[in-house]
Formats: sequence, C-alpha cells, structure tokens
Amino acid sequence: MSLACIERPSPNFNERPSGRGVDILLLHYTGMESAEAAASRLCDPAAKVSSHYLVDEAGAVTRMVPEHLRAWHAGAGNWAGETDINGCSIGIEIANGGHDFGSPPYPDVQMRAVEALCLDILSRHAIPARRVLGHSDIAPGRKADPGEWFDWARLSRAGIGVWIEPEPVMEGPVLSEGDRGDTVAELQYLLADYGYGIEVLGRYDEMTKAVVAAFQRHFRPEKVDGVADVSTVATLRRLLDTVKSTA
Repeated sequence: MSLACIERPSPNFNERPSGRGVDILLLHYTGMESAEAAASRLCDPAAKVSSHYLVDEAGAVTRMVPEHLRAWHAGAGNWAGETDINGCSIGIEIANGGHDFGSPPYPDVQMRAVEALCLDILSRHAIPARRVLGHSDIAPGRKADPGEWFDWARLSRAGIGVWIEPEPVMEGPVLSEGDRGDTVAELQYLLADYGYGIEVLGRYDEMTKAVVAAFQRHFRPEKVDGVADVSTVATLRRLLDTVKSTA
C-alpha cells in the first residue's frame, strides 16, 4: 500500500472465501476509551475480533490484518443479500468513544487520515460508492457505529461513498411501529432496493424501525428515531434516484 502504516498484526483472521473479492468498505467506531484499549482488544486472541485498520485520534493508521485476509470486524449482518460481510469487506476501526462515551467529535486530523486511508483502499479494490457503509447499515438495531455525528458528507466530497443533502425535518404524516399496509411495504421495498437487509412484509415491525433508524443515522442524522417521517422517505427516494442516475 502507498499509505504509511504502523504494523501491529492481529491473530484474529482467516482466509476469505475462495473466489470472493472485496466489494464493501465498512467503517466502525471503536466504542472504547482510547485507541490503545481498542488495539489491545483487536489483537487479543480471546476476543476473536479484529479489523484491517485502526485510525487513532491523532490520525496514525495501524494495519492489523492484510487486506487479502478476512478480518473479524462485522459480525452478523446483511447488505444486498450478502450475509458474510467479513468475507467481502475491508474494515476500518476509527478510535472514538461512541454512544457509550459521550459521542465525542471526530478530530479533523483523524478524519483526514480516514479519507486518505479510504482513498488508498479504493485505489486497489473496485468497491462501488454505495457499498462504502457504516457498521449500523449492515447490522441495524445491533450496531450504531460510526454514529450519526460521523461526517459522511465530508467523505463524499473526497470521492468516498454516497451522500445527498437530506430533506429538512418537517411536520407531516409518518409511518411508525405497528402500522400496516401497502405504504409500509413500499417503504420496505425502497430500503431493500438500496441494500438494507429487510423483508417486504407490509407491517412496520421492530426490524423495520431498526432499519429506518440505521438509514437516518447515515443519511438523515438530524433526527434518528426509527420513524419514517416525510423527510426520511423523501431523502430515501432522492438517494435511490441519485445512485441509479449515476450507475
């Protein structure tokens, strides 16, 4: 790779599935008090977790698992029907305390390093923009990282991932848990069409609420509540129109 990295190998990896290339870039926050605490855990054989890279608060990049190997960062998840996310992804852990430690901002120096690392990875792997994802996208309800304060718009301006300006939050009709019918089914279809792991059942169940919250966390972060309000649905429709027009 062209980017300077600290080498700190993790024992937690295995081979990728035969013939399966890398086509997802997955971003996480560490959710721990420090980068060193996260690094220790990611290299602990007993923890059975790892990541390809860790970016600390000062912007230093540590490589823990070579890209051709399968790091154990995603856990159970689904994106566009793919359930072995570890098998087809590269994982970046970004040192940040996360929701459990006050949702601290990502420093500019750290974000510059994340941008550089992502661009370096994308120069080697044919990863579509819509498959640059957060952990919460592939594991709604189970994971919330890298968090609604993560600057996806900044990455998009650098040529990484997809971003559109969300529709403003406004009063109007909503879909929420317990609702049923064709309108709910259409919402589920649109979310699944983008890639979220959701069945089209026509009922607004707990999973639908979790997926809507994950979508909001990434694309409409002003209000993350799992309720499909006018802003959420309009943003989702415009997102799909945008990615299809540029495909």
